[in-house]
Amino acid sequence: MDKKSSIQFSSSSSANRQSATENRKWAGVVGILVLILGCVGMALAQQPPKVPGIGVLLAGSPSSMATRVDAFRQGLRELGYIEGKNIAIEYRYAEGKEDRLPALVGELLRLKVDIIVVQGGNGTSAAKNANKTIPIVMAAVSDPVGSGLVASLARPCGNITGLTPINPDLSGKRLELLKEAIPGATRVAVLIDRNNPAAILMLKETDAAAQALGLQLQTLEVSGSNELDNAFGAAKKGRSEAINVLSSSFFVDQRKEIAELATRDPLASHLRR
Repeated sequence: MDKKSSIQFSSSSSANRQSATENRKWAGVVGILVLILGCVGMALAQQPPKVPGIGVLLAGSPSSMATRVDAFRQGLRELGYIEGKNIAIEYRYAEGKEDRLPALVGELLRLKVDIIVVQGGNGTSAAKNANKTIPIVMAAVSDPVGSGLVASLARPCGNITGLTPINPDLSGKRLELLKEAIPGATRVAVLIDRNNPAAILMLKETDAAAQALGLQLQTLEVSGSNELDNAFGAAKKGRSEAINVLSSSFFVDQRKEIAELATRDPLASHLRR
C-alpha cells in the first residue's frame, strides 16, 4: 500500500477496530444485566406475574447500532432470556442528536422499565439525572469516575454499574501509532466530540504524547454530523497532515462519514516514507 492509501484509511481502520470492541462490550454488558435481572426477578416473584422490562438507550440510529443490538440480544438468548417471551425490551435511539437523550430517558421511565442500559457518558448522565432508583447499566463510557458518574470503579455506589474501556490512557498510544504510520507528519488535527465528558482527559493524554513525538496539534471540536465536513476543511486549511479521531460513541456512529471524508481529500498525500 502506498503512502497516500495509508493516510486515507488511517481513521477508518481505527473506527472499525473500535466498532468491533464496542460489539464485544455489548455482549459483556449482558453478564452484569443478568445479575440485576435476578434480583428484579426475586422482587417480582412476590408480586403479580410481570415480564421484566429493559430500556435500552442508544446514541446512534437503528442502522448504525444494529450490530451492538444483535450482540446484546444474542447474549441474553444464550442465558435464557428471549425477547418477547420472558423479557421485554424498549429501544430508544437519539439518532446522533444527544440533546434528545433526556426526553428519551423520560419515555423509558414512563414505561416503568426495570433496568436501563445506556450507551455513552452523556446518555448515562441523562439517566442518572432523571432517576435515582432504577438500576442503570452503562456501556462505552470512557471515564465514568472523572465524569462524575460513579464514585469509583471498585465501588461505584448509587444505582449505576457497567463497563468502561478506560481508554483515555490509550489516547497517547494511538497518536504514537499514527506517527509510525506517517513518520513524516509534523502537524496533526485532533477531532473531539464536544459533548463527550471524557474528551478533556483524552486530549491531555494526546497532548503529552504529541510533545514527546515532536508533533503540533490542531484541536477541532464538533457536536453534530453537520460539523464534520467543516472540521476536515479546517484541518486542511490549518495544514494538518493527519487527523486523530478521539474515542467517542458519536464518532463510532459517524465512522462511515468520517472515513469518506478522509478518503475524498487526503490531507498529506505529499508525504512519503
